[in-house]
Amino acid sequence: MSGIYRGFEGGTILLPLDRILPTRQVSKDVRKSPKYRTILASIREVGIIEPLAVHPEKAASEENGLYVLLDGHLRLEALKELGGTEAVCLVSTDDEGFTYNKRISRLSAVQEHMMILRAIEKGLAPERIALALNVNVDRIRERQRLLDGIAPEVVEILKDRMVGQAIFKHLRKMKPVRQIAAAEMMISANHCTENYAKMILATTKPDDLVEPAKAKPSIGVSPEDIARMEREMENVQRDYRRIEDDYGDTMLTLVVAKGFLGKLLANDEISVHLDKHHGDLMTGLRKVIETVAADMSSLPTE
Repeated sequence: MSGIYRGFEGGTILLPLDRILPTRQVSKDVRKSPKYRTILASIREVGIIEPLAVHPEKAASEENGLYVLLDGHLRLEALKELGGTEAVCLVSTDDEGFTYNKRISRLSAVQEHMMILRAIEKGLAPERIALALNVNVDRIRERQRLLDGIAPEVVEILKDRMVGQAIFKHLRKMKPVRQIAAAEMMISANHCTENYAKMILATTKPDDLVEPAKAKPSIGVSPEDIARMEREMENVQRDYRRIEDDYGDTMLTLVVAKGFLGKLLANDEISVHLDKHHGDLMTGLRKVIETVAADMSSLPTE
C-alpha cells in the first residue's frame, strides 16, 4: 500500500523578501485593482494571514538559498510596497506549476457572516474589519446582520453554498416554513441567485409572508402568471422531495450495476465483441460506469 505524502513541510519559515523569487510580474493595472488594494489594506491592518507558498531552488545552499514563489505574488508585492522585509512561508515538498488558490474552497456568505461575528465578539470593531478588507463599514454591518430573521434550518441548508448575499433580504420577508421551502427549491434547481429568490417571493402566498400588507403585485406579471408559477414551484418542491427520499436506494442500485458492468467489461472477449458489433452500446455502458463513479466520489464522507 502506497503512503500518503504531505504537500508541505510541517511548519512555516520566515524568509527575507530578497530570497523569494517570483515567477511572474505584477503589472501596474493589477496593483490598481480592488483585489490588490484589499490585500494591501489587510496586510497593513492585521499582517499576513495566509502564508506564501514557496519551493527551494535545487542548487541553493541552506543558509542563503533562494526560494521559488509558487503562490502569493500579490501578497509579496503588497509586503514590498508596505516596506516589509520578511514573509511567513509554507515550504512545498514539490515544485508544482498550479495556483494553490484554485484548490481552496472560498467562504460562503454564511461562513463569512460567522467569521465577522466571531471577530466582533473578540473585540474587533467593525471599522477595523472594514479597514482590513478595504470596504465601507456599512458593508461589514450588513454582513453582521445577514441572518437576522432567517430560520435556523435555512442557515443549515445554505451554510456551505456559494449564494448571493442579496437573497437573504428576500428570504427575510417570508415566514420560516416558506423560507425553508424556498431554500430547498433554490438548491434543487441549482440556482441560488437574487433573481430566483425574487421569483419565489413573487409567487409566495400572502399567508406565508411576514408582512402580507406590504406585498405588492409584480410589475408586468398577471395573477394568472403568478398562479402558474406557484403550481410549477409546488411541482418542483414535490419532485425534489421524492428524489431525496429515493436517492439512497437509487445509488445502491447503481453501485451494484456499476460493479457488475465493470466485471463484465473487464473480460477482453466481451469487451472486444461489444466494441466491434455494438459500439454505441459499449459507449453507453462506459458512460454509465463513469457517471456512477463520479457521483460516488462526490458523496459526503464522515
